Amino acid sequence: MNKKTIISVLLVLVAVAGQAQTKTATITGYSPALKDGTVAESSIDNVRVASDTIQGGRFALTVPVEGLTKSYLFLEGEGCPNRLMTIWLRPGVDVKVTGTDCLYPLWKVDSPLPEQQTLNRITEYGYDTLAETLRLGLANASWDEERSVYMKYLKQTMDILPSLPVDAASLDELEGVAMMARNYEKDFPDMEQLKELEASTAARAPKGFEEQLAQIHTQVYPPHILQVGEEAIDAELIDMQGQKHHLAEVLGQPDRYVLLDFWSLGCGPCRMAEPEMRRAYEQSQGKLEIIGINQDKISAWQEDDFSKSIAWKNWSDGKMGKADIENSYCDRKAIPYYVLISPDNRILWKGAGYGAGWFMGLVSAINGPKQDNTANLSFSIRQVNADARGTTISFRFYGQEGYWFRIAKESYLEANGKKYHLKEAHGITLDENIYPAQKASAITEGIMGKLFFTDFTLTFEPFETIPETFDFKEGDGEGAFVIRNVSIK
Repeated sequence: MNKKTIISVLLVLVAVAGQAQTKTATITGYSPALKDGTVAESSIDNVRVASDTIQGGRFALTVPVEGLTKSYLFLEGEGCPNRLMTIWLRPGVDVKVTGTDCLYPLWKVDSPLPEQQTLNRITEYGYDTLAETLRLGLANASWDEERSVYMKYLKQTMDILPSLPVDAASLDELEGVAMMARNYEKDFPDMEQLKELEASTAARAPKGFEEQLAQIHTQVYPPHILQVGEEAIDAELIDMQGQKHHLAEVLGQPDRYVLLDFWSLGCGPCRMAEPEMRRAYEQSQGKLEIIGINQDKISAWQEDDFSKSIAWKNWSDGKMGKADIENSYCDRKAIPYYVLISPDNRILWKGAGYGAGWFMGLVSAINGPKQDNTANLSFSIRQVNADARGTTISFRFYGQEGYWFRIAKESYLEANGKKYHLKEAHGITLDENIYPAQKASAITEGIMGKLFFTDFTLTFEPFETIPETFDFKEGDGEGAFVIRNVSIK
């Protein structure tokens, strides 16, 4: 089936918020290769704080800061890679970045700060590998192609870190390596080196970095991560007014599912998913509770208009995605990340990224006969009629405009250890690409303006004995989907 999932591992900055700071630093830059009209942006804690439009290859940014600050530089324009560049700042510091091309993460950075000089040495050491990574990104290479090169860059980072001072910059780079190792733990090629590096860094670190060292240790040695089928656990969170709450307040309620939504203001896919989530939430008839768990700085989260508009429980762990709740529930440090919990407090589904149709399909299943459609949320069963003549099932598929699905003639039901084969279909043609044709809402813009659905029915051989539940299987071929534990009642 032709489907797409949208995921954000590095945050794409789309939020603008006011800043309380009055102290500033400056970032000026120049490259003759930059096109006029290219936009230069500086961000802190996932919030854009300064921007400039490039003219004559030059830009200047005045950045509000308090103390030592990790900022990001992002250039949006022709020939620029989709990559954030870290720049360390302090009040009163002037930083100059210069290059001859558009690959700005490789440019020379002139700064008096020792943290920036630490980062410069890391970049210089892995220069050729980082350059190759950026060029692959500009060429729209697949992640499989880019990943092997990026893993080489991570290895080079680990190779040079022992020779560098333990400071905010070197610890930040080590934490980035550790985060990637956790995301790809099973096949991260240099895990033993990372463990040795984490231990040696902690041993020689000066005082004041205990919290960051603890975070790195958690990435290298993650606690048990809850999996599908396990019981959900409680966690303490705060709302936008600063009031404390617990997941236990909403978990385990009869006939009510809970969806945990780990998100950030700067995450494009998170924002893209919101209109569909809102529509699904409205149509859930009280059977679905959504808990947004924000990953941003509390002040930015509380002040943002998008955050204020969220219709469901909008909470935060207060630790920018580094609290126990993320470490317990999320297999990957990526957003958006979703966890669906059943009324009996069991984890039903976990997913990173956003696929159009997921949440409308989820709510369609919740409002239909009891079923588990988490293997493919876009499909749901809306009604089941089983008698001596056969079993007729009404399905619905949600998908983005231009995306198709197909149902194989080899589809069957399975119950009591037996297969019951497909006899006929209405509303679709079997073994052909089907494009959803009916709009999911009257909305014309955004993701909901492009979301469609198709209803169809399939009739199967009659059950020998009417079971309490059955499984629908779209054949046994590769990529076939399943809806499990469908209730006859």
